[in-house]
Amino acid sequence: MKIIVHAVGRMKAGPERDLAGRYFERFARSGPAVGLDFSGVTEISESRAQTGSERRREEGRALQTQLQPGSALLLLDERGRNFSSEEFAGRLGLMRDDGRKTLVVAVGGADGHDLSLRDQAELVLSFGALTWPHQLVRIMLAEQLYRAATILSGHPYHRA
Repeated sequence: MKIIVHAVGRMKAGPERDLAGRYFERFARSGPAVGLDFSGVTEISESRAQTGSERRREEGRALQTQLQPGSALLLLDERGRNFSSEEFAGRLGLMRDDGRKTLVVAVGGADGHDLSLRDQAELVLSFGALTWPHQLVRIMLAEQLYRAATILSGHPYHRA
C-alpha cells in the first residue's frame, strides 16, 4: 500500500524538519518489507481565506486532488480516536490486507479539517487531546509510521 502524507503548511529548514526527515527515511527503508511504500510528503500553502470555514474548505479541496478511487483517507485531528502504537500498526495492516492501493494521511492547517473530509475519512486519529505544533505532529507521524512498520515486521524497535 502506498502511503502519502498530505500537509497544510510548509516545514522550514531546521532541526524539526531534519528529525521528521530522518523518521520518514527510516519508514521508506523499512516499510516495503511489510507492504507499506512511502510516497513522500505533499505540502500545500495555508489558505488565505477570511474565515476558518473558508480556509478549511479551500484546504480540503486541495486534499481532494490527492484522493484517487480506492484510496483510504486518514485524518489527524485532536478530536479523533486515540490508538496505541500496536493498534495503529494493526489498522495500517488491515487497510493493506483489504487491498487498499493508497493511504493518504492528512495533517490539517491551523483551523483543522473540513467537515466533508471528516465524513469521508476511514479513520480520524488523534495524538492526544493537547494541541500540537504542526512541526511536532509531522515528527510524531513520521516516527509512528516507522514504528508501525517495525511492529508489523516483528523488529525489536518497539518494546511494550
